[in-house]
Amino acid sequence: MDDNLSLKEKERAEEAMIQKAFQELLEDYLATRHRKRVGIITKAFNFANQAHKGIKRRSGEPYIMHPIAVAKIVCNEIGLGSTSICSALLHDVVEDTDYTVEDIENIFGPKIAQIVDGLTKISGGIFGDKASAQAENFKKLLLTMSDDIRVILIKIADRLHNMRTLGSMLPNKQFKIAGETLYIYAPLANRLGLYKIKTELENLSFKYEHPEEYHEIEEKLAATEAERGQVFKDFTAPIRAQLDKMGLKYRILARVKSIYSIWNKMQTKHVPFEEVYDLLAVRIIFTPHNMEEELNDCFDIYVAISKIYKPHPDRLRDWVSHPKANGYQALHVTLMSDKGQWIEVQIRSERMNDVAEQGFAAHWKYKEGDASEDDGELEKWLKTIKEILDDPQPDAIDFLSYIHMGLLASEIFVFTPKGDLKTLPQNATALDFAFSLHTDLGSHCIGAKVNHKLVPLSYKLQSGDQVEILTSKSQRVQPEWMGYATTVRARTKIAAMLRREAKAYQKEGEDLLSDFFRREGINENSESIDKLVRCHNLRNTEELLAAVGSGKIVLGEMDKNAFREKTGKSWKKLLSFSFGKEGKSEKDAGDARPENGPTISPEKINTKQILKLTEETISKNYIMAECCHPIPGDDVLGYIDDEGRVIIHKRQCPVALRLKSSYGNRIIATEWDTHKQLSFLVTIYLKGIDSVGLLNEVTRIISGQLNVNIRKLDIDATDGIFEGKIQLYVHDVDDVHTICNKLKLIQNIKQVTRVED
Repeated sequence: MDDNLSLKEKERAEEAMIQKAFQELLEDYLATRHRKRVGIITKAFNFANQAHKGIKRRSGEPYIMHPIAVAKIVCNEIGLGSTSICSALLHDVVEDTDYTVEDIENIFGPKIAQIVDGLTKISGGIFGDKASAQAENFKKLLLTMSDDIRVILIKIADRLHNMRTLGSMLPNKQFKIAGETLYIYAPLANRLGLYKIKTELENLSFKYEHPEEYHEIEEKLAATEAERGQVFKDFTAPIRAQLDKMGLKYRILARVKSIYSIWNKMQTKHVPFEEVYDLLAVRIIFTPHNMEEELNDCFDIYVAISKIYKPHPDRLRDWVSHPKANGYQALHVTLMSDKGQWIEVQIRSERMNDVAEQGFAAHWKYKEGDASEDDGELEKWLKTIKEILDDPQPDAIDFLSYIHMGLLASEIFVFTPKGDLKTLPQNATALDFAFSLHTDLGSHCIGAKVNHKLVPLSYKLQSGDQVEILTSKSQRVQPEWMGYATTVRARTKIAAMLRREAKAYQKEGEDLLSDFFRREGINENSESIDKLVRCHNLRNTEELLAAVGSGKIVLGEMDKNAFREKTGKSWKKLLSFSFGKEGKSEKDAGDARPENGPTISPEKINTKQILKLTEETISKNYIMAECCHPIPGDDVLGYIDDEGRVIIHKRQCPVALRLKSSYGNRIIATEWDTHKQLSFLVTIYLKGIDSVGLLNEVTRIISGQLNVNIRKLDIDATDGIFEGKIQLYVHDVDDVHTICNKLKLIQNIKQVTRVED
């Protein structure tokens, strides 16, 4: 009886918690500028609450709390209206219950049903067990996105809430979800202008992948908070006085660099936390006198504050006149403070700030009310996505990499000969520009004139360049162009043309190969073809047929001899020398692949348990990835390859990042259990002021004091500055820290850090 009573009390408490959460959602919605369609939102909540009744999340809370939380994000953090809030409340109903899309349409109408259908198609995470399934799901995501942008916005909100509650998941699931979040969702949020969400997704991914580093930076930020606050107060005092004189309504905020951005800078620049000098930025958000004066007010503020502090001549960023592709508008200027510190100031209106915080995609077409915003850049981007989907990559990892590349790119602005402005990703080449204008122009491109000077197709364009494309009717796409192109559009088009050309050659190759077999009296079967593939150090039959069809390979005596051999020569050894760097697929990149690798099959490994790396298992069962050289103490994970071997990668390794986002179910949570018995090779980078006896002091500390074995020393001194790399053997990360700290004590050494060689 008591048990039944406590169960009912628990149910009542849960229902009260659910109703409270929903009321908060309604209050948030009523505080927005949207039309007050409370009835349909309440109807969607009641329907979803009933459909998910009795179902719990892994954390133990009622499942309906998740759709409510997603709806709150959609309402408060993205700024969407009732249609999106209803869709968020209903987003898991079709997948997790017996209700269908038709049921949703009958009750809530076609628009909500269409969005829920789009969300259902891409549910369960973008990425499945196999690359092909993962690619198909990702294409579905992009297709539904190009039909109705709200699908992806709600999906991003769904992912954000999942990341906020990731602590209840198993470690290997945490790595998989954090990996695909960092690889796809954070760049996607950034591309759609959702800057705050992008930053939080990055920070949460980093927190679960590198908890120790996260908390270390968090503590250092807290310790320096008071100092930053004083710098902000002193720096902004004269700016406030000047803005008051101008009669502007404004607010000034301090923006502190995100933990993930700080760590990223520490990694890429090889500097400690104390040497990350741009932790603080200042944001001036103003209300313009009238909308026509908005741009002028930005520049008036810039002129006014430039009279107070000296601006950096090379660091003015005008995204007011030329908005970023995601709609971002602001004027960025870097000023020298009285304390001798460069501080970035971002000047933006309240409207620009709304777009920067919530993304212009949220204001695009579907605002209940005025929908007259300019959406040209977003339309252009969606058009590019559609073009990629029309001719998708056969290799799923290539497809993902292309999209990832397009999501991350910063922009430059270049001009056509007639003075039209074109936006391209940073590092875009003349060839990219040609394909951005028209596919035919790109495919017949032989060169370009940049600022009236002749340049090759591979020339990297700079903002402000004027570009004229030179063409020839006889020109056709070349394989080396894949190395020249950097944009998603150009690479996709080039790859498609090369594939079409390869198919034509393969057809020709089939006929020539059949003639060869018939002429020499050899049975034409897969075994015979495989023998020729191995003989010519190729990867597959398609490569052989294309090479024969194009005339790159002429079948002759060597091929005849291959079939005359009776000893069954080992082609495996020939094959081992046939692959250069370009011979590896993305998923093999960084593999050590020893000849006698471990033979653990995937089914014998429990991916739900944490894998312990001991001295015995490291030497017998696992492969340390060549791309990142993990050592004991590094944050690592395991990846089960196609042959059942476990490859150990650092979690921040770029190859591991792609593996997490593409083969998430093969990822194993991994930790070290070693006791300073095995030695691992690491590379230490040094930089400082050159002086007599410096090298002797370095080697004395490493070999004499620390008794560490040096494998290789490479030092170069130029104009009084020395820098170099030392390869040495250590037991773990603690050894590396000890070595670096000891070397930093040498007077003229200014920088010591571990790097990947």
